[in-house]
Amino acid sequence: MKTSLVIMAAGIGSRYGKGIKQLEKVGPGGEIIMDYSIHDALAAGFDRVVFITRHDLYDEFRAVIGDRIEKVCPVAYAFQEKEDLPAGYTCPPERAKPWGTAHAVMACRGIVKEPFLVINADDYYGKECFRLAHEFLVEHEGRENEFCMPGFILKNTLSENGTVTRGVCHVENGYLTGVTETSGLCRDGKGAAVEKDGVRTPVDPDAIVSMNMWALTPGFIDALVEGFPAFLDGPAKENIKAEYLLPGEIDRMVKSGKATVRVLTTHDRWFGVTYHEDKEAVVESLRALHEAGEYTEPLYK
Repeated sequence: MKTSLVIMAAGIGSRYGKGIKQLEKVGPGGEIIMDYSIHDALAAGFDRVVFITRHDLYDEFRAVIGDRIEKVCPVAYAFQEKEDLPAGYTCPPERAKPWGTAHAVMACRGIVKEPFLVINADDYYGKECFRLAHEFLVEHEGRENEFCMPGFILKNTLSENGTVTRGVCHVENGYLTGVTETSGLCRDGKGAAVEKDGVRTPVDPDAIVSMNMWALTPGFIDALVEGFPAFLDGPAKENIKAEYLLPGEIDRMVKSGKATVRVLTTHDRWFGVTYHEDKEAVVESLRALHEAGEYTEPLYK
């Protein structure tokens, strides 16, 4: 059974502030975060890597990582552009960014025809979640609308340098019943809180959250294409910055009975470069993992 790792790397990363955060070197051998995700995915059994990027980033992207990965596994590219819209729609001239994570996965139509795992480019996820996701896809081969989500514990996914957005999950009997995209999440002493207008409201630090890591089937891409016009005629008309997001579309499919999502809780500890100040902590964390023997040099042999 063939499976692909799909990496969303077209985001501009406005909060990061300096350079293209997905291409920052953070490993002791000059690796970027995507190197670790690819390494762990291949070790778990994934066969191919599909990079979602933009045409203006393509040359730099291939120079930094694409050409190297092509030497260890098959690679394909999908391009997310804000002008990629259904017939009859045009991109508002004031729109600065593409249309969000669901729009990114839509860019894979015609490219991804097998079960796949989609992830962010700038998040370190840990090894266990890749293994769990791949095992699920293999065990559920042929079941088109049965998905899974490695569920992270909220307190393991917070930045020391500012607020983050997470999909807070509602889970019953191991299955997702809903997901709420929640912004302003931050550390609050030993706990967690939502910060809004300078006011912090405590939240459960052990809540299960999505880190945009979803194990999906190719029919899901078709469902995104089908649902995109409703987004453009609704939220996007009211808010020029509105985004077509994976958690929202998966929430809609779950609540309408069109899909099920098994939640596989992982105790892997996330880290990433949401903010430029996060980089130093990421460098230290990866150095410690190398020193502990979790990774060797070179990563790919």
